[in-house]
Amino acid sequence: MIIACIGWGSLIWDPRGLPIQRQWFNDGPFVKVEFARQSTDNRITLVIQDTAKPVRALWAIMDCSDLNTARQALKLREGIGDKNFEKDIGHWKDGDAEPSTIQNLPEWAKVHSLDAVVWTALPPKFKGPPKMENPTVEQVIAHLRSLDGNQRENAERYVRLAPRQIDTPYRRRIEAELGWTPKEIWPA
Repeated sequence: MIIACIGWGSLIWDPRGLPIQRQWFNDGPFVKVEFARQSTDNRITLVIQDTAKPVRALWAIMDCSDLNTARQALKLREGIGDKNFEKDIGHWKDGDAEPSTIQNLPEWAKVHSLDAVVWTALPPKFKGPPKMENPTVEQVIAHLRSLDGNQRENAERYVRLAPRQIDTPYRRRIEAELGWTPKEIWPA
């Protein structure tokens, strides 16, 4: 079984122990993602969002031969607990219906001779104020502006290192208002 992992955020520049075969390819499927999740360290991260405009994701072939092993590996990399495993690690295999947030996944997988695909399916989340599921771009920018020290540096690093092709409306506003343009490498 040939399995791919699709990604759009830190998975690309920081795969850690994720068992992928060497590199990420930039011709992945179109995925609805946006900077819409406030992480525990206050970064705003890219997550699947039903209302987002689709962008082309990246993908890598996994060094796993069965779907459950691939899903477990992604769960471990993302630090997702057993309680949320089923909903927060997305998957598709040949014959399954197309996910609503990933356009033409079955056709894309067929073109690339893939039997299955996994991805991180964390939902949007914003602790606020106000607490909500889908923050507005204004709320995201206000939140990022409010950060200082290491939290601000980590948030900026995440936005800047997100692959250039993940060109979302929120990212364009963050770039315009905070000057956090893409970088290929973060200075040591």
